[in-house]
Amino acid sequence: MVGANAGFSRYSGPASGGQSLGTAAVAAPATSTNLLEVMRGLAGSTTETVERGKTIFFPGDPAEKVYLLRRGAVRLSRVYESGEEITVALLRENSLFGVLSLLTGQRSDRFYHAVAFTRVEMVTAPATSVKRAIEQDAAVGLLMLQGLSSRILQTETMIETLTHRDMSSRLVSFLLVLCRDFGVPGGEGITIDLRLSHQAIAEAIGSTRVTITRLLGDLRNAGLVQIDRKKITVFDPLALAKRFS
Repeated sequence: MVGANAGFSRYSGPASGGQSLGTAAVAAPATSTNLLEVMRGLAGSTTETVERGKTIFFPGDPAEKVYLLRRGAVRLSRVYESGEEITVALLRENSLFGVLSLLTGQRSDRFYHAVAFTRVEMVTAPATSVKRAIEQDAAVGLLMLQGLSSRILQTETMIETLTHRDMSSRLVSFLLVLCRDFGVPGGEGITIDLRLSHQAIAEAIGSTRVTITRLLGDLRNAGLVQIDRKKITVFDPLALAKRFS
């Protein structure tokens, strides 16, 4: 199970402003240490908004863009020939994705199905601009690798969550991940700053809406969580983890 004593604070970077960014310089200066600044400084970079449930890219799509998530959450999933779809990562704000195929020279990221788990805002840049920037400035390449490593860690965490065969443990593990990545501390505990339907949770962890409704009801009756307008508050993540460890 994901460690409950991991940090539960929500990371938030500078606001992007929300307007189209238009054409800019080819690459940010080597002194820049902020991935957002680098992305904004690339030729053809723009800000895009995608509504909840809409696809960002499908498996097999051309790897034409690199994405930096500024607001919301993106679900990356792998679709198998059997039709089964497995979540491999739930990306939070300031996550970089769509870059793996660029760094490997293959279309690796397009093995995934990327869907807006919530309404999202992203800074995007053409893959050609990103590649040119990396070639001109090693510091840009390092920032991209750091962003990629963060995404890989998120994937590992999600895989760990899905290894639980017992659906109660899987749900608890998922809630703890959400507390860590999307949690806002408050007087009553940690509120997950996402509006989550039971169906969305079920799809994320390979369950059914009926099962999730029942399990969340059990957690609520046990005094471990409360749900208000699709926002879940975990009163004590440590207590929740210990109960199902």
